[in-house]
Amino acid sequence: MSNDNNQADIKITDIVPHRYPFLMVDKILERISGVSATCQKNISYNEPFFQGHFPGYPVMPGVMLIEAMAQTAGIASGRTHGMSDVGILAGISKVKFKKPVYPGDVLIMVGTIDSIKMNVIKAKAVATVNGELVASATFTIVIIPGVFNSESL
Repeated sequence: MSNDNNQADIKITDIVPHRYPFLMVDKILERISGVSATCQKNISYNEPFFQGHFPGYPVMPGVMLIEAMAQTAGIASGRTHGMSDVGILAGISKVKFKKPVYPGDVLIMVGTIDSIKMNVIKAKAVATVNGELVASATFTIVIIPGVFNSESL
């Protein structure tokens, strides 16, 4: 378990295999590998999902909030994209949406690892805007080994 929170610029794409438009983390604020991570997503009006959700009343879709929190949990796990495997979201529970998220909001997500046993990660995450809870969930992530080879990294 290593504490990465002293690194000024942790390269997200070295940790997470997602890319635009599905990379839902802009910045890693703190990471204690295998324990927790705090990440930031700046919600821009230019996000692709705002084109249709909803015209005239842009609200971040709940499924995208869940994805952002799941990516934060994955970052907390200590797994990296360079490991040649991938974490697949296998379960979501205890999901709660408290407030809508709008363009211009700064979403702060905190992911905490409950357990890592063999290839199964159990984690929870919360998302806040201006210190107010907007969403929370519990996740099960399954590691699928050998998905990526050196050519796809």
